[in-house]
Amino acid sequence: MLGETIRLAVRAIWRNALRSFLTVLGVVIGVAAVIAMVTVGQGSSAQVTRDVEKLGTNVLMIRPGQVAMGPRSSSGTARAFDLGDVERLIREVPVIETASAAEQSQMSAVSGNLNHRTTVLGAGNAYLDATDWEIALGRRFVTGEERGGRAVCLLGETVRQELFGNTNPVGEAIRLKSISCEVIGVLVAKGASSFGSNQDDIVMIPVRTFQRRIAGSSNVNMIYVAVRDGASSDLAKVEIEGVLREMRRIGAGEEDDFTVMDMKQLASMLTGITNVLTGLLAAVAAVSLLVGGIGIMNIMLVSVTERTHEIGIRLAVGAQARQVLQQFLVEAIVLSLMGGLMGIALGLGLAMLAAQIMTIPFTPDPMVVLGAFAFSALVGVVFGYFPARRAAQMDPIEALRHQ
Repeated sequence: MLGETIRLAVRAIWRNALRSFLTVLGVVIGVAAVIAMVTVGQGSSAQVTRDVEKLGTNVLMIRPGQVAMGPRSSSGTARAFDLGDVERLIREVPVIETASAAEQSQMSAVSGNLNHRTTVLGAGNAYLDATDWEIALGRRFVTGEERGGRAVCLLGETVRQELFGNTNPVGEAIRLKSISCEVIGVLVAKGASSFGSNQDDIVMIPVRTFQRRIAGSSNVNMIYVAVRDGASSDLAKVEIEGVLREMRRIGAGEEDDFTVMDMKQLASMLTGITNVLTGLLAAVAAVSLLVGGIGIMNIMLVSVTERTHEIGIRLAVGAQARQVLQQFLVEAIVLSLMGGLMGIALGLGLAMLAAQIMTIPFTPDPMVVLGAFAFSALVGVVFGYFPARRAAQMDPIEALRHQ
């Protein structure tokens, strides 16, 4: 009986194929938008986690001043760190595996007649260790180069491509302002960060070289700290804050003039923001599902009016009211499910395309897909019931008189 009802419903829909397609378009768009938004949001969250893992899950970042998120936002009155502060932290905080000072500036890197504006980072091997950054070609700095402030550099993959193409640049020289730097290695490519910046668009030189030849000061505005395996980063943060307060002579009750950021906390914060935005966008997209439901109700009311005479004949020859109700309700549900299936295909396709364009993981959630499909079926039931009930309650004699 149900199979025959479904067959009649499909035949009625196919009889007005174009009208039926335009009717379910709202459901298609709603389901597709919800699936695409949620899938892209989950991919973005996964990308944030991967980016943090690239920096090291046991890494702390220390900056002078009070910092929220993103670029440094200190008041400008906080004293910068120096290399002595880094060495003292390593001595006095046992859970620290390694720590590195870091300074950076934007400038042009020149090789022959080629010129590329990039980020020049002053750091050392400890920075590479803390952030788990490997060497693809060449070698790391040697102790004498770091301590003596030699003019040597490591290139990010983007800088290498811009200045040397696919050739091996080791042994070549580039110019940074008035400094001629020997290229001793190329860093493994990392790709874009969660903030959209290209991590490979970088030239790394020893921090002492940066201080003497570029910055002209001994200031350090960033310290990267790697915590020993198995040690708690929360405990390390507390110990570091205690040592820094003593070093910077901050009294009891006074506010810190530095910020210690845990990369895990940063990842959690970014993921939380992404999830909230994804939820809001998905909720907005779901509104089109309601619009699609209203469209289904509208077309079913039109269908009931058009088929009044047919309904009268069915009731006159003995069809029960519940059978008429079932026929029109099944027709509405079939319409909605067809829209749901098309929406799932469209939504996954859009999410896959967006993932490729945004270079984020494609992480479809089966529960989200199933939920969107179930919601489309619910739309068919809710918005199809009133027209079906209207058809079932018709007076057979009045229906037969309808022309």
